[in-house]
Amino acid sequence: MTATPSTDMSDLAIASRAVLQPIGQIAESVGIPEAALEAYGRYKAKVDPGLLESRGAKPGKVVLVSGISPTPAGEGKSTMVVGLGDALSATGTNTMIALREPSLGPIFGMKGGATGGGFSQVLPMDEINMHFTGDFHAITSANNLLMAILDNHLHQGNILGIDPRRITFKRVLDMNDRALRNIVIGLGGPSEGVPRETGFEITVASEVMAVFCLATGLEDLRSRLGRMTIGYTYEKSPVTVDDLGAAGAMTMLLKEAIKPNLVQTMAGTPAFIHGGPFANIAHGCNSAIATNTARSLADVVVTEAGFGADLGAEKFMDIKARYAGCDPDVVVLVATIRALKMHGGVAKDGLKEENADAVAAGIANLARHASNIKKFGVQPVIGINKFATDTAAELAVVTQWAASNGIECEIADVWGQGGAGAGELAAAVLRAIEEPNNFAPLYELDQPVEDKILTVVREIYGGVGVEYSSAAKRMLEQIHANGWDGLPVCMAKTQYSFSDDPKLLGAPEGFTLQVRELIPKTGAGFIVAITGAIMTMPGLPKLPAAMHMDVDEHGNAVGLS
Repeated sequence: MTATPSTDMSDLAIASRAVLQPIGQIAESVGIPEAALEAYGRYKAKVDPGLLESRGAKPGKVVLVSGISPTPAGEGKSTMVVGLGDALSATGTNTMIALREPSLGPIFGMKGGATGGGFSQVLPMDEINMHFTGDFHAITSANNLLMAILDNHLHQGNILGIDPRRITFKRVLDMNDRALRNIVIGLGGPSEGVPRETGFEITVASEVMAVFCLATGLEDLRSRLGRMTIGYTYEKSPVTVDDLGAAGAMTMLLKEAIKPNLVQTMAGTPAFIHGGPFANIAHGCNSAIATNTARSLADVVVTEAGFGADLGAEKFMDIKARYAGCDPDVVVLVATIRALKMHGGVAKDGLKEENADAVAAGIANLARHASNIKKFGVQPVIGINKFATDTAAELAVVTQWAASNGIECEIADVWGQGGAGAGELAAAVLRAIEEPNNFAPLYELDQPVEDKILTVVREIYGGVGVEYSSAAKRMLEQIHANGWDGLPVCMAKTQYSFSDDPKLLGAPEGFTLQVRELIPKTGAGFIVAITGAIMTMPGLPKLPAAMHMDVDEHGNAVGLS
């Protein structure tokens, strides 16, 4: 497709006009044999990695798409991933895309869907955004089966001596529902279970989701599930899923879900969409299995990490790449003129007015992200996601800054033109891939947890120190006592700022990060450091996006964006 859509045309309207290829043709185009394909209708399928031929010692290269600190103006990383993937395919490069699955919480809440936008979308967008192949339902069921077994264990005599006050796992639901954050269960008498305080988290915040996305295969999935810590005994000893004997049944619920989901872009580029952990409370990347399966099929894999590079990209390189062996060969930093103006001090209602000075002020945020990527030994490439309101003077501020700092920077109109609007960016990425790569994680695993956290705060965020709450200090003692020091850290903080204060835009410096809680995720294999007001069960806004959604007389989705 080459026609330029009207800017008032919805993503769903554009997607509905696309002509999709049968999923078997998409699979064939990337070398997936029919025996490995399990169709879910005409346009989506699961792929069994065990039935694919190996590429041997030369897996495909990884293009990681990240971005500047997000703002309410939007950056469009997923749209850029799709447009860049299509542009790379157009050069004749054997390319695949790997993205996270959307969560129903943001879809019906404030954010909307997560399949790209305009002419840079993965399809069928309505099916991907809702239910898809049932992976999230399977993860929800596995999590809640564990909790049912746990509460039954308490009811049946509690042989393990689990302290109900120190249970750290919660039930989950893939929906924003603040009313479930804090609840009491087991009321109604002796036959109704053991009363205790608990709550719900959204499915994407579950450690089961994080395990699902870091597991390298079914055996590793089973092992990681068994290692998850679900609480502590009265003697404060950790209790695992294996102690309860629940890992086998949980794995059985996930054995089909763990297979990557194959779909296509509007231009026909093959795409895996699989898994979807929170980029705050977890590592915010699609599954390791999907990424590495794509690398076994394609020469270049374009993937994404959630939120800005201080969160998603840092976790991709310090957590996912360690466990999955999918080191990035190049990092694309997505920026928009609108977001740079907000970081430069412009309010959202003033973004349509030209303001090159504000763009120049906001570049401090982009500059720090670019500098941070270089600390991992990877060369950044800047992709400016072009909006209709961008002016030549504003765009020149960014391109000239990049040129003066020796950073490749290209303007891409992926929303309006799809891959055709990202040709120059694709060329820059292909050049960067051929450059020497000295990738290395930011810290060593044998460093104490406190040192790892301090390293991230100083090197990535620009802070000077860390202050721990009394609860976090007590957990540090347990981490040391239980031998969990060797795990990487997963920083849970606001996406809007380098600091833990969402109002500090741009590139703040000299602050002290407040860590209020530490949560060992022993199955996923990282320590979560919770800062600020991060919540694991979001609430709906005053006017949820769901209020604008419906179906027409033919059963087609309406109002999904």
